[in-house]
Amino acid sequence: MKAQEEKILVAGPVGAIDTIMERPDAPRGIALIAHPHPLGGGANTNKVAYTLARTFVGLGYAAFRPNFRGVGGSAGEHDEGIGETEDLLAVLEDAKCRCGNLPVALAGFSFGAYCQTRVAKRLAEAGHPAQRLVLVGTAAGFVEGSRQYDTEAVPHDTIVIHGSDDTLVPPANVFNWALPLDLPVVIVPGADHFFHRRLHLIRDIITRAWRH
Repeated sequence: MKAQEEKILVAGPVGAIDTIMERPDAPRGIALIAHPHPLGGGANTNKVAYTLARTFVGLGYAAFRPNFRGVGGSAGEHDEGIGETEDLLAVLEDAKCRCGNLPVALAGFSFGAYCQTRVAKRLAEAGHPAQRLVLVGTAAGFVEGSRQYDTEAVPHDTIVIHGSDDTLVPPANVFNWALPLDLPVVIVPGADHFFHRRLHLIRDIITRAWRH
């Protein structure tokens, strides 16, 4: 399924949220995509975020990729995941106005994955849980040069993808988070944190999981 990239501005809690929308005709769902840490150069044009969006468009979803606070045309300043969670929820509400009350998939990379665990908790508490989550290179535990991430619990069918050679978020961090949740983790051999030359495997893992 094809969809053109369109830049939109969504009204958020502290101002405009600069968002890339890819909306196919008659989408089957909404995919909300969260990018990596803004203070490390993360933006909605990040290759993993782009791969996630294109994968979901291929599955028939309308994909929304906001820039976090202080990135691109998004108002505000970095807020350690607190304000970012509110912004993601605001973009989701806007997406529902544009596309209808469709099933929602949450996908995120690194800091964005951490934020999506928070969004998923909020949606579940509100009685409107997400259809499914996809978390890549999930920020969990102590991340060197950043901080301690207390990543939220997620449903058992969450797709967790991590690189075996991730030095930014060591696989052990994700295992420690996933273990008490009985949550499987898909390890991609040879992949670093940014999945250089392994992006196609992210697409393949998600596509296979969605079609079964």
